[in-house]
Amino acid sequence: MQTQPRTAVVAGASGLVGGLLLDTLLEEPLYREVLSLGRRPLPKQHPKLVQRTVDFARLGDEALPPADDAFCCLGTTLKKAGSQESFRAVDHDAVLAFAKAAKQAGARRFLVVTALGADPGSRVFYNRVKGEVEQHLQGMGFESLVILQPSLLLGDRAESRPGEHAAIVASRVLAPLLRPFSGRPIEARTVARAMLALAREAPRGVKVAPSGELQQLGR
Repeated sequence: MQTQPRTAVVAGASGLVGGLLLDTLLEEPLYREVLSLGRRPLPKQHPKLVQRTVDFARLGDEALPPADDAFCCLGTTLKKAGSQESFRAVDHDAVLAFAKAAKQAGARRFLVVTALGADPGSRVFYNRVKGEVEQHLQGMGFESLVILQPSLLLGDRAESRPGEHAAIVASRVLAPLLRPFSGRPIEARTVARAMLALAREAPRGVKVAPSGELQQLGR
């Protein structure tokens, strides 16, 4: 395992998991610098934080600075995206563009948040796109590719999602009954902590961590 201070690059730090991950990385002694890529600057300052505003559709036009670890938390919903095409542009195209840029920047480890149930052969569009992006990432040649597959994420979001909010409230009430099941909802903070734990381990090859394992790693 690499013991020298590392540099990290994060995509999607404006989102629920990404924001918590960014805070976690900034306080982690293993990282001496953290580059955050986003469509707009974050209202955050830290001695280790560097921000760059990017258009993920044109990410290949400019090289990223050297990085050891890349963390991808890009994602949206079909409702927010407005169409399947717009959803795919974020959850598939932008993820792969970031992965390609990170690889060119020398990143040895690439960690990405997809979803429980991701399957390129799924009849469910959401799961199929998640599965397809996992499949493409496995062919990119990272020394270590870690795929995190959380279940329904619990946490405070900036935007309002009434239907999801109702499901979260119900899941928190029923949490004790759901403990034996790996598909129970998971706190976004737990996913962020698990992501850091997996980056520390630096497993070689492809590592898929389903929600139940993330619950254990992020405790």
